Parts: sequence; C-alpha cells; structure tokens
Amino acid sequence: MKHYFILLVIVLFTSCGTKEKTIAALIEVDQATIGKHIQSLASDEFLGRKPFTEGEVKTVTYLKDEFEKLGLSPGNGDSFFQEVPMVEITGTPTEKMVISGKGGSFNLDLLKDFVATTNKAVTNVSLDNSELVFAGYGIVAPEYDWNDYEGIDWKGKTAVVLINDPGFQSGDSTLFKGNEMTYYGRWTYKYEEAARQGADGLIIIHDTEPASYGWNVIESGWSGAKLIIESDLPLLDVESWISGESAQSIFDASIMKGEDYKTLARSKEFKPISLDLNVSVAIQNKIKKDVSKNVIALIPGTDKKDEVIIYSAHWDHFGIGKAINGDSIYNGAVDNASGTAGLLAIAEALKNSKPTKRSIAFIAVTGEEQGLLGSAYYAENPIFNPKKTVANINIDALSSPGKMKDLTITGFGQSEMDEYAEAAAFEQDRYIIPDPDAEKGYFFRSDHFNFAKIGIPALYASGSHEGFDMSIKEIKKMKADYLTHIYHQPSDEYDPETTELSGVQFDLQLFYNVGLRLANEDYFPKWYDGSEFKAARK
Repeated sequence: MKHYFILLVIVLFTSCGTKEKTIAALIEVDQATIGKHIQSLASDEFLGRKPFTEGEVKTVTYLKDEFEKLGLSPGNGDSFFQEVPMVEITGTPTEKMVISGKGGSFNLDLLKDFVATTNKAVTNVSLDNSELVFAGYGIVAPEYDWNDYEGIDWKGKTAVVLINDPGFQSGDSTLFKGNEMTYYGRWTYKYEEAARQGADGLIIIHDTEPASYGWNVIESGWSGAKLIIESDLPLLDVESWISGESAQSIFDASIMKGEDYKTLARSKEFKPISLDLNVSVAIQNKIKKDVSKNVIALIPGTDKKDEVIIYSAHWDHFGIGKAINGDSIYNGAVDNASGTAGLLAIAEALKNSKPTKRSIAFIAVTGEEQGLLGSAYYAENPIFNPKKTVANINIDALSSPGKMKDLTITGFGQSEMDEYAEAAAFEQDRYIIPDPDAEKGYFFRSDHFNFAKIGIPALYASGSHEGFDMSIKEIKKMKADYLTHIYHQPSDEYDPETTELSGVQFDLQLFYNVGLRLANEDYFPKWYDGSEFKAARK
C-alpha cells in the first residue's frame, strides 16, 4: 500500500502541473504565530505550567482565549474544558534509605543515591526491613515465554529490577524486539507489574543509556509534588529508583557479590534471587485533591461531523522546582510550549482553509509529565467516539535547528499513518525513517500512546535526523546536548533572537497537510497486522 500512496501523490503532481503548485494551494502554517505562542507559554509569567498551580490557571485560560479568538467552537459540549480529577501527593522521604543484612548496614542518600515516591493517597507509607529480591527486568510476558517473578510469594518483599528490556544491546533481534524497546521496558510498566505481583515496593536501577536520560532527570522529575489519577488497580507502597553506583554497592553486599547481574537477567532461564538484604525507607505525604483541565477546541465538519481527526499536545511542564544555576522555573519551551503553540498555529491555518468534511479537534492535555495523565483520562472518558475518531496527530517537543530532510516516525510500522506521513513528506522533498533510537521507548512516552491504546491510529513524528543545511553528525550532537543540558531543566527557555523556528514550522506544515487530507476523505487509516493496537480498533 505504501507504493500506492507515492504513486497517488505523483499522479496529483502531474495533473496539477508542478509540485510547487500543489504546495502553494495549501494554507501556510504561520511561523510568527508559532514564535508568539512559544514566547508567551514559556515565559516566567506562566510559572512552568504545572497542574494545580497558578501556572495552570494562566495556561488553560490563555489557550481557551486563543482558540476563541480563532473562532473555534468549544470541544466538550458548550465548554472548552474537560475536567480531569487528580490527586496531588507531596511526599517527603526519609533522608536515608537503609540497606541492612547479616554483615551490617549502610545508607543511601536521598537524591544523590535514590528517590522514593508513592501513588498511594495516604499520609504515611514505608518499607520496614522489606526483603530485597533481584527480579531481573521485572517482566511477565507470556508471548515471549518470560516471567521474572515466577516462584516467589512477593508479599513483604521489594523487587530490584533493571530498566529497559532484555533485547536492549543483546545483539539478538529475536529477543523481545531486539534493540527496540517494548512497553515491558518502560518504568511505568515495571511499577504496574510489581504491584500486580503483590510486592511491597520496587526499586529500578538507573542506567543512562537504556533509560535514555541521566540521573539529573530522575532527581528533578521524582522529587516534590506528583500527580496521579485515583484508580482501583493495585499499588506499591514505595516506587523508587537508585543510581547505578548504589546498585553496585547493594550487589556487592549481597549473596550475588561478583556475579554479572545484567547478564543473568537476560537469560530466559532467569529466576528471582533473594539478595539476603533488607531495605527500609519511609515517606510522609501531604494529600490534595483537585481538578486539572484538558483544553478542547473544535472545527466542526460539514457533512461528516461525527468523524473526527484529533491533534494533541500537552500543555504542562514541571512548574517551580529545584534551582539550577539560580533558576527554579522550569519553562518547558521545547517540551512542550512548542507543541502547544503548534496546536494554535495549525488551528489558525485550518480555520483559514476551506471547510472540511470531517471535524477537527484540538486537545491540549494536562499531566503528561506526571505519566500521560490527561490523555489517559481522555482515553477512559472520550469526548468523541473512538470508533469515529479517524486518527490522532500528536505534537511533542519540536526543536529542529532548521528544515530537515527526514521525517522520523516514532512507532513506525504500526499503522497506515506511516503512509499518510510519507506522502506529505514527499511533497516537501523529504524522506521518512523509523526512529533510530527505538531502544529509548519514545512511542510509550507521549500522549499518542493513550490514543493508540483505545485503537486510534496515531502519528508521532518530527524532523530530527538530517538537515537540508546541517549534517547527520551535527544534528546528533545537538540532540545529545539538548538531552544533557536542557531536557527537563530550567534551561529549556525560549529566546526569540536565537531560536530557529523554520524546522518547527516545516514539521507543523506537514502535520497540517496530513490532517487536511484526512479531514476531506472517507477512508479510515488501519493498524497493520501484528500491531498490538489492532484489536482495540475492532
């Protein structure tokens, strides 16, 4: 089917005369609009856009007002808002995590060596001499004949596990999905599975490469207040990360001293191993229940109003947190004022286009940084019928330093949205590639994932590999610098004098083109055979 779409585009170009005429017929997504909104949303005035703060009030009001100025309709009946009930847990862990055994005890230091949180909305939780058990990767995957928890009653125990999954850097493409991370590799899954197994706690061993971010991200993202959506699912008392150095100290003090625990965990024959050590740590919590908001705006269709294309982006960031170089406001310019500004810029362009057959919705979701909470709530409480929702186009963290030759698709091979993207990229003289960093699990780390889970084909892509004016090597270095020095830090700020937006505009133009095409046809993109999301669509 892929070649059919390319042929279709070539035929269109031929019938219209030239490629330039095809592109010129479309409305341009305005670069000045993008810059204006990023500058506003990433300013100190918005206080880092954290839910449950004055920053949220300013942000959702700003988005509602801007959608209204464009002439869009409320997306939730007569309201631009979908209320998302959440619980804010401000946890204060003990300064020390105590590791004890027959040979004595030693302490790990808060933030330097460990972080500890809980999703239990109670005032106190603790691990009191909980038995430490190494559980490999912490995975139960029947389709891979894999069970890291087998053979142990986990009550009263705390599992210690590796991040990512066994396929990572294994050199074996048949082991899970090889270097491409599965959902089993994500930290969210690991906490969910440990709770299902009945464990008291779970400690994930941090490792920069398989995690795809440094310990500084753990420090900033796992301290202070966190948000959850209350659930009836089982929960751990304590969810923790420890540094790689701290993990080595634990193994050196255990009955596994001298063993290569990473190699052991990669074997299908692995069974959990008690470390003959215990762990103690406690958390005191302040509980606050409140309501955050998804912002939803709509351009109604003409004759297929109940069929909807959804553009999504998360408006939230980390608010005010740990000061770095004297700055405590986490402005989130790239992540994700860029995507939120993109929603407004695409909405402006589509509003200026001819009316479309299908409706087009714009959803700015809350709580992404806390675990995709706003999109998860929407998926459980959809405003638009998922069976009539044609596709999702998700926009998150656009930062191209100029126009890019590539369009890198995260989750490539899942659905026919790849082919829509390929046709649109062809119009811009670009090529598409799968995510070269598939081992980092980006498909599970943004809001499109929750739309996919309820069967809605999703496109999550950006130019991020090779520029028209910059080499692959230069782009790779810039991405590494961003992850090291800017990602989830107060330095993620916007400077209108130095920030290059031509690449951001180029990507947003492609998303506009894809959405416009979907909104004017009758076809519903399909999941490919083998996609884990195909059954949900049915």
